[in-house]
Amino acid sequence: MPDDVSPAPDRYGAAAHRPAPQHPSPPIPRPSAIPSPSPFAPGPAGPAAERLRVVVADDNPVVRAGLGVLLSGRADIEVVAEAADGREAYERTLEHRPDVVLLDVRMPGVDGISALPHLVGIAPVLMLTYSRESEIVHEALRLGAGGYLVHGEFTANQLVQAVRDTKDGRANFTVTAADALLAHMRHGTPPQRGPLPEGLGSALATAPAPPPPHAAEPSESLSQLQPVVGQSSVSGGSVSTPNRQQYGLSSREVEVMDLIASGMSNQQIAATCFISEKTVKNHINRIFTKLHSATRSEAIAHWLGTAPRNPGRQP
Repeated sequence: MPDDVSPAPDRYGAAAHRPAPQHPSPPIPRPSAIPSPSPFAPGPAGPAAERLRVVVADDNPVVRAGLGVLLSGRADIEVVAEAADGREAYERTLEHRPDVVLLDVRMPGVDGISALPHLVGIAPVLMLTYSRESEIVHEALRLGAGGYLVHGEFTANQLVQAVRDTKDGRANFTVTAADALLAHMRHGTPPQRGPLPEGLGSALATAPAPPPPHAAEPSESLSQLQPVVGQSSVSGGSVSTPNRQQYGLSSREVEVMDLIASGMSNQQIAATCFISEKTVKNHINRIFTKLHSATRSEAIAHWLGTAPRNPGRQP
């Protein structure tokens, strides 16, 4: 075809145009992405949830290590200290002020039952032990334990939940402990309790009350835990045995008052006596009236015979 010949028109009369040859163009450089400040930028991250702090007291190092791994592996629990006997448990509890203490019963030196009344004034205590005798179970709960688990009767998840519940004031019992409580409720408490197995709780007869959290220092209290026990019975103290019959409490009210004096909460008393918390409160109201007391501490002082005498007021 000659060079000056135009392309033939298409069917609509317009000349057909051929597209110009395409040549690859160099890529256009893109500016690097620079994030612009956002008016809705997130603020600083909030504080992490506080972990539940636990002290583990058991004379078996394998048990302590296993509990440490199990509990510290949970995001909300931290084992802050371990102890090999009751004295060390008291020391670590004073030092760390944990949320929960896991306490064995049979330990050398100061056993768990002897240490228990000193510990419950500082932190909730969950008994974790191989001891399954009913008298030990009842004594531990009477002294203020927030629950009682026997090794071999719970799973890892159940233990973790029991620790959380103890911190929140909810009681947990394994089958053996629950059976012991049920037997106690069915048959009642004998007039005089016999000695605990293997001399457990031997320091309880004259043990001093646990010091207030703000007044006790570990260096003083721990060294005196047992020596004071031995001295108090021969020191000629001025506190005489109180005449509790003068208050006219019923047998159930006496039991509830003993549990109050041991440091138990209303929920713990309800679990120990198998009654509702409302019933516990009703008993406490009647007890306060009979003891002429307005507070728990005042009622305990009258019950233990440590309240100051007031000549113008009848006990």
